[in-house]
Formats: sequence, C-alpha cells, structure tokens
Amino acid sequence: MTDELLATNPCRIRSASNPPTKKEIRPATVDELAVIEREMPARLRALVWLCAWCALRSGEVLELRRRDLDLDRGVIKVTRAVSWVKGQPIIGTPKSAAGTREVSIPPHLVPGLRQHLGDHVCPGADALLFPSVREHARHLQPTVLRTAWQKARKAAGREDLRIHDLRHTGATMAAMTGATLAELQARLGHSTVAAALRYQHAAKGRDAEIAAKLSDLARPKQE
Repeated sequence: MTDELLATNPCRIRSASNPPTKKEIRPATVDELAVIEREMPARLRALVWLCAWCALRSGEVLELRRRDLDLDRGVIKVTRAVSWVKGQPIIGTPKSAAGTREVSIPPHLVPGLRQHLGDHVCPGADALLFPSVREHARHLQPTVLRTAWQKARKAAGREDLRIHDLRHTGATMAAMTGATLAELQARLGHSTVAAALRYQHAAKGRDAEIAAKLSDLARPKQE
C-alpha cells in the first residue's frame, strides 16, 4: 500500500485478550468455622466472627476500636482500615467510598463481643479491638495473626483457606439467606453491583441440596 498502512495487525499473542481466571474460593462451612474459632487464641476469636459473619475485610477489622462497636444497636461502624507498608501500619479509609458503612451484627455474636470487650480490650473509646500483644496502643502484627491463623485452619482441615476468604464465606452465607444484590452490595461495601453478583451465583449452588431435601419429603415415613 502506498500509505504504508497495514490492513490487519501482524502481532498475535495467544489468549492475550482473555482475563486471567481467578482462583475459585471454597467458602468455609459453619462446622469448619467453629473449629477455627476454637483453635484461635481467645483474644482473636472475635476477629474470625467479624471477618466471617459480618464479611468485613481483615484490614477493616484490625483498625476497629471500641467506639466503632454499638452493641446496643447491634451495628459496626466501618470508617477506616489499616494496611502495612514496609513494616509500618498505615491507617486510611476503606477500599472504596462505599466501604464506609454500618454493618448489622448477627445477634448470636453480641454476647461474645461484649465478653471480648471486657476481657481483651483496654478501656477508652479509642482502644483497638485487636491490639498488639505487647503494646495495646499498637496494631496487631500481621505475622502474629498469620501464625495463629495457619494453626487454626490446619486443625479444621482447610489449609487452603486465607483470612480474606472468610469475607467470601460471610458474603455467601448472606446470599443464602435471600439477601438481594443491593443488600449484599451495601453490607460488603462494594461500589458496584457486579462485585456482589458473584456471591449470589455461589449461593445458587444450594439448588441441588434443596432438590435433595424435596425428595426426602416424598419418601414414605418409617413407622
């Protein structure tokens, strides 16, 4: 061609247009959560509750302070998160604007959270819920949490389970209760509906279980 333009791009990279496939996450069962909670140090059991049953991010949980829990109303106020950069805690806002939210606490957790506040949290509104072992004014070190977590998940037979997967577990359980997309989006602090949609898809896997239970109803009862 005189204008030196090519009709097609000669470069071809196989699968370049395909996004990478995300690792499939298998949520923890209620029984597995019970084992993990039991095997965690007493001062960190409530962390498992908040990550799983309230579907909070671990960075959100580790920055929670006494003033963020309103147990009379049964809500958690999520306004901050902590991340670690070069070994230092950096406090910022949640992952997205939608991440600033109030999350309702399942009622069965409230007594345990009250006990956690009494047994493991210093007085004062600014006291961290999960502080460093040695210095209660400092954040819990990620290595300390990781060591405890690895031991607990191994006891539950779930060495594949990451702490962040507890959030996926909580989101899936919420979807199983019949939560709408908008409700999931608000509870999880997602800025888009698409992010919450995958948890409704995960919940659809219960259809086979529901069908099996329907067959149980059809079976003659033994006298």
